[in-house]
This record gives sequence, structure tokens and C-alpha cells, in this order.
Amino acid sequence: MVTCTYSGNAAVLTLCNASKLNALTTAMLREIEEHLAEIEHNPDVRCVILTGEGPKAFCCGADIAEWGPLSPAEFARFWVRDGHRVFDRLARLSKPTIGALNGHAFGGGLELAAACDVRVITARATLALPEAKIGIVPGWSGTQRLARLLPEPVIKEMAVFGRRISAQRAFDLGFVAEVADDVLACAQEIAASLDQVSPFANEMAKAMIHGAVGEDRSAAIETLASAAAAASADRNEGVAAFLEKRPPSFTGQ
Repeated sequence: MVTCTYSGNAAVLTLCNASKLNALTTAMLREIEEHLAEIEHNPDVRCVILTGEGPKAFCCGADIAEWGPLSPAEFARFWVRDGHRVFDRLARLSKPTIGALNGHAFGGGLELAAACDVRVITARATLALPEAKIGIVPGWSGTQRLARLLPEPVIKEMAVFGRRISAQRAFDLGFVAEVADDVLACAQEIAASLDQVSPFANEMAKAMIHGAVGEDRSAAIETLASAAAAASADRNEGVAAFLEKRPPSFTGQ
């Protein structure tokens, strides 16, 4: 289960599968996607904080009991693609997102954290891509989005050699913004700073950065251009002319 609660200006999504270290199931992926769709259209929410239940793990990855029985075709066609769709939805949300890593983030859990804009982490947490130990490879952007956030040798260290990296090393590498005792409180403090920031400027800055790093570049470009066009006098004239069934008189303003 994934719960959605509200604290100040933030929506807090919590992965609630502590008995399995918050392993992701199909139902949880679907709930994340549904919550994000609602949050996107909620003007009262300035930020999304994603965290996990319990003291041990943010998320240990995908639930093997669920994907293990799938055929190769089902695994690729549904499990991998569905996960990508949900993670992309999180990464491309117009509102800022913060991953509050309350514990270990392995495999799909690390990939989920990578889809957030900013990450904070508890000192006891470690990060890993352990898929090779069970005969598979990262499937939810671990070798793609993560490669834009961490140096290539570090990705190889985790994905090829199966090594973990500590919270302090993740901070030193710039992957996380802060190491904190109370990651949720830290994330809420960061979210509160958005009250001093223009929501529109905030959204445009995120789109510009995404365009620069290749995160859904085509959508970022069209979003920026569409916002500019929608603010023009020509747009107002074009809509009015259409509704009034007359030729438009554009001024280029």
C-alpha cells in the first residue's frame, strides 16, 4: 500500500510494505501513479515527499515473489515497462519532489529515489544495485537515469560488482543533498522553502533543467514554448476569433 498524507505545502507518499522492506508490488506502482495524477492537479500541493515505512528501508526494490513467476515476455512487456512508466511519471511531475530515504535503497528502490529531484538520507542507509546477484539487471532506469546522477565508475561498482555505497559517500558524490537523523523533517524543511518561490518560475526552472540533462527533453521544450505562447496576446486573439467565427487579427504581441 502507498499512503498519501498532507503536511504543510507537501504531499507525503509513504511506501507501506515494511514486512518486505517496502518492496514494490504491482498494486503499489499503480497507487503511486494514481496519487501523482491527483497531486499534479492539486494547486495546494507545492511539493511531493516520498518515503518508506519503518526504520530499516526506504525500499529494497521490486517484490521478487511478484515478478519471479513471470515469463520473460511478461517480465519485459509488463513489469519493466509498467515500472518505467510510473518512475517517469514521478521524474516528470511539474512539482518538485524529494526522496526522504529513511533506510536502505536497493535496486528498484534506488531507481525510485533517482526519479526524485532532491534526496535526503539517514546516516545508516546504504545504496545498492544488487540485481546481478539474482541473475538480472537494473530494469527501472538504474543504468540510464542513475548514470546522469552518479559517475560511471560508481554505477559500475554497484551494478557490475554488486557493492554498496554509504550515505556519506552518496552525499560526497552529490547524489543526496543532506544526511539527516530525521529525514522526513529535513524533507519538510526543504519543502517549506518553496513558500518563498514562485510556483510558475519553479515549474519552468525544473523544465529547463530537464531539457538540459535529457529528462524528457521534447516535453520540456514544448512545455516552455507552450507556456510562452499561452501568455501572448495572439493566443487570446486566436481563441476569440475561433469562438466568434471570424478571421484573427494577430499583432505578434
